[in-house]
Amino acid sequence: MAEAYIVDAVRTPVTRRGGALAKIHSADLGAAALTSLMSSSGIDPGAVEDVVFGCVDTIGPQAGDIARTAWLAAGLPQHVPGVTVDRQCGSSQQAVHFAAQAVMAGVNDVVVAGGVQNMSAIPISAAMLTGQQYGFDDPFSGSIGWRERYGDEQISQFRSAEMIAEKWGVSREDMERFALRSHERALRAIAEGRFSREIRAVGDVDTDTCPRADTSLEKMAALDPLTPGGRVTAAVASQICDGAAALLVMSERAVAEHGVTPRARIHHLSVRADDPVLMLTAPIPATAHALERTGMSIDDIDLFEINEAFASVVLAWLQETGADPERVNVNGGAIALGHPLGATGARLMTTLLHELERTGGRYGLQVMCEGGGQANVTIIERL
Repeated sequence: MAEAYIVDAVRTPVTRRGGALAKIHSADLGAAALTSLMSSSGIDPGAVEDVVFGCVDTIGPQAGDIARTAWLAAGLPQHVPGVTVDRQCGSSQQAVHFAAQAVMAGVNDVVVAGGVQNMSAIPISAAMLTGQQYGFDDPFSGSIGWRERYGDEQISQFRSAEMIAEKWGVSREDMERFALRSHERALRAIAEGRFSREIRAVGDVDTDTCPRADTSLEKMAALDPLTPGGRVTAAVASQICDGAAALLVMSERAVAEHGVTPRARIHHLSVRADDPVLMLTAPIPATAHALERTGMSIDDIDLFEINEAFASVVLAWLQETGADPERVNVNGGAIALGHPLGATGARLMTTLLHELERTGGRYGLQVMCEGGGQANVTIIERL
C-alpha cells in the first residue's frame, strides 16, 4: 500500500467561549487555517484534490458543507471540492484518516484535512436540541431499534464521565490533580513558546487563552458537581472554545513532484467502538488494537495525545494501558487548552507533530473518545 505523508500542519489559537474568536464566522475561522496552511506549505492550492473538514453541530454558519465554504471564503481555487465529516469529537481526526486513506488507496495525491468549530456562535449539542422543534426530544429515544437494544438509558457524556470514574475508582481529588497538571503544563508550554511554530495568528490573536493561571485545587474543590452527588465538575471537563486547524497530506509521488519535504508518515490509522452508553471508553480498546496491528508496545510510543474530554477518561485509559503519564499530553490537554469539538482532532495532530519535532521523538499516538462510544487512533512517525 502507498504511504501517506504529513507535509504541513497549522492551527489557529484556541480561545475561550465569548473570547477573541467568538464573533468570527465559522467559514472565516476555517479559512484562516486553510490560508495559513497553503502559505506555509508552498503548495499550489490548485493542486489540492479535496478538502476534508470535521465539524459538529453543523447548523447556521456551520451548515452547508463548511469544508467547501471555508475553502471558498479563503479565496482559494473554486475547482477544489470539500466535504464535511461528523464523527462527533473525533471529526477532524477522522478527516485526517479519510485524507490519508485516499492517498494510500492511490485515489488522491494531495488532500487537505482539518476542522473548525465556533462553539460561541453555535452552542454544544445545538444540532441535537434543534430537533425538539420538530418533535424529537433527542436523536435516540424515538428509534424502535435503539430502544429495543438500549432501553431508556440516558445518553449523556456527563453521565458517562461519572460512570467511568466509578468503574475505575477515580476520585474527585484524582481528577482535580490531573486537571491542575493540565493547566500547569499548558501555561508552561505557552510561556516557553512551544506552540509558536504551530499557531497562525487570526488578526492580532496569536495565543491560546483557555488555560487558567489562577486555578488551584482549593478553587476546584469549591465547585458543585455537574450532577447531584457526582464527582465530575466543570473543572475536570474540557473547555468550550473556538478554533480551527488544517494539515496537508500527500503521496510519495506528489511529494517528489512538488519538491517538498514530508514531516511525518502515517504509520497506523483505525477506529474502534465500545458501549455507546458508557460512551467514552473506546480509547482503551482502540489503543490496544493499534498496538496489536503494528506489533508495537506502549513503550515504543514517544508521545501521546489523548483528548481530555474529562479527566476520568484519561485516568481510566492510563490505568488500562500502562502508558507513562510523563509522555501523555505533555503540553496540557483540553481541560486547559479547550476542546473545539470538530477541530480538536486536527489540533491535537498538529501539536503532536510539532512536539515530536521539538523533542526528537519518533512515534506519536493520538486517540480520542467520541459520541456513540467510538475512538479514532492514529500513530504517526516523525521523519
